[in-house]
Amino acid sequence: MSDDQALTGPGKQTRRTLLTGVGAVGAAVVLAACGSDDSGDGAAPTSGGPAVPSTGDAGGGNRQDAQSLATTADIPVGGGKVLASQGVVITQPTAGQFKGFSPICTHQNCPVTNVDGGTINCTCHGSKFSIEDGSVKAGPATRPLPPKDIKVTGDQISLA
Repeated sequence: MSDDQALTGPGKQTRRTLLTGVGAVGAAVVLAACGSDDSGDGAAPTSGGPAVPSTGDAGGGNRQDAQSLATTADIPVGGGKVLASQGVVITQPTAGQFKGFSPICTHQNCPVTNVDGGTINCTCHGSKFSIEDGSVKAGPATRPLPPKDIKVTGDQISLA
């Protein structure tokens, strides 16, 4: 019988069984500490940041349209910003004119990486697209970036 299988204590448990039980109790304590102490009385939280008001669209309206992607100040004139996780590139070719494009290069479906020098650039193979209309400025891509409908409301830019 190895040391971890030696019988211990009044119930003749093995050392391995005893240590497994102690580990389970420790895990239960840690998990209990992660639980919520929400009393369910609707009281505002006393720690962890400010209370969030329970206002908004309870009817479940079209949240994608209402979600702001960027502000107009975030998009430089003559440049743009790649918002890959939101699925759009936003450009501002001239002051106050905002355009949206797909962030996927039409050559081999690589994500475009930046907007610089008046072009939307894909560093996979060097394709460059116009910030004005998405047309190809340098290959190997032969097709323009597809447009994405965006809207500007005040200083907020969102998908249309």
